[in-house]
Amino acid sequence: MIPAPPQADLRPPSRVMRLARMGAFHPTRLSFIPSLLRELRAGKWTFARTHWKMDARGVGESVHTARRASGETYSLAAFGHDLPPEKRSDRVIAEAWDATFALCEGEPDAADLARLRENVPLQEAGRCGPRELVLSRANKSARAFNHLTGRLRAGAAPDRKLLQSVGYLMRTTAVYGNGKFGLADRDTQARPLLRAPFRAEMLAVWLIRAFSFDWAEHLCGGKIPADIKRALGVGNSTGLGMAPFLAAHPVLLHKWMLARETALARVRAIRDRRGKAAFLAALRRALDDARIWTTTDSRQRRRILELQDDLALAIRHAESDFAGWDEMWTWGEANLTAEGQEALAAAMIEPHGDHVDDLAETMDADEQPHFRIAGEATAAETLAKLERVYDWALAEDFPDDDSRFWYASEEKMEPRLGGRATEPGAELELPLAVARDARALRRKLLSRPGDETLGRFLARFPEFRGAARRVGIAERFPYAEMRENLVGRDLIPVDMLRCKLSFFGATRFDPKSDKWLRICLFADSPLPCCFDSRRRPECAGCPFWRKGE
Repeated sequence: MIPAPPQADLRPPSRVMRLARMGAFHPTRLSFIPSLLRELRAGKWTFARTHWKMDARGVGESVHTARRASGETYSLAAFGHDLPPEKRSDRVIAEAWDATFALCEGEPDAADLARLRENVPLQEAGRCGPRELVLSRANKSARAFNHLTGRLRAGAAPDRKLLQSVGYLMRTTAVYGNGKFGLADRDTQARPLLRAPFRAEMLAVWLIRAFSFDWAEHLCGGKIPADIKRALGVGNSTGLGMAPFLAAHPVLLHKWMLARETALARVRAIRDRRGKAAFLAALRRALDDARIWTTTDSRQRRRILELQDDLALAIRHAESDFAGWDEMWTWGEANLTAEGQEALAAAMIEPHGDHVDDLAETMDADEQPHFRIAGEATAAETLAKLERVYDWALAEDFPDDDSRFWYASEEKMEPRLGGRATEPGAELELPLAVARDARALRRKLLSRPGDETLGRFLARFPEFRGAARRVGIAERFPYAEMRENLVGRDLIPVDMLRCKLSFFGATRFDPKSDKWLRICLFADSPLPCCFDSRRRPECAGCPFWRKGE
């Protein structure tokens, strides 16, 4: 067995698992986008547009195919539509989009395309089969898309600053996978590329990015400069439907957090200064990104300004007073805001792939084996565990406020947040009030004989099964719980969104309220041609060509 690399102490859950910090996370090289791109490079994947049938309005279909040298193959079937501007909406309840997509296993033949043509544009109202892995839809960013195509059609140079301020040509409003709406269940044995979390979804988005460039070039008859393509990503509009995912998947959340914290601890334990130049480069890129990061949200705008100051300060310290990786981190904790500290962590991890990249393979989790409740444990033993792992929820100063509730909307079957005193449906509440339920379980256990088994207790009081299950999970997985009141009036759901999306690799978080935001995926990322063994004219000056970044 290969010994584990040395590492410093992990940051404790009491410090990390608060939403004020989780909502300040930045992507790292362990995030799902960079790990996908590294896997595509290592597997010698090739990419081709294998079908294109579009009219002058951009109405039609295309197929973009990804194929591993060993034969594993996935294809994005895309359908372009002529959407009237008044029907363009980011809301999940929209019924028409500029383009719709399905990521399929293998390469679709004529019969497959005919079936997909009938169903994919309908999205949830259509029918997916066992070979479809991801269902998605996207709208043009009218400002960026129309500007770019208009300039190219006129033979003029696009305004790079305008395009940079938007960050993408198209914005997805849903990327569904893992069995939803009849899609294929996740089978990682048959699909090796997809073993890591959300790989199918991220591959679909990366191919949607390629489609957006091809579609824009088709509509304007021009060629987008390669450096503009590389800089642009795919936008995404995400709301409350994603927010409770972290609470609903405690083991997975622990795996993600543990990998991130372990990576930072490993870097802090490195005793040489190799990687300093790459670390400084990462800090400077982060500062450049922070300077073009725009938002209309006053809270996030303030944090961006603080981040800019933090990164400039960190660069000066690293240039003049760098005494080692642990010292750099200790200095950052003493001098930077939470936003700056998490950006510093990402920059410190970046140059040390040989120390941390193996952790990307530890971020998957099967929750089912951990659902078992230790029914043989006594009430006294369960109470002791609960008081140990939920001490934060039982503290006297914990906000005991039960003013809101989570529920699944009848129309879309997606999570929503309601006011307990102002909206109906509290009787259909989703079991996400973790802290409240832990407190209630403690009160009930205190009223029972200490030698009563947990099995007998739950037979009498089955309403506590969920809370009892989480006690067992939280005992074994320290990073499993967000240490917040998830049904209180002070909850800021957008922090939950940002945490999850940072693990995807999202950037440019732009909250539109405390419940939804816009992001960018795959900005400043390689294009399909960057993986080609043949150097093409558009590869000139490409920082990603054949490097596997």
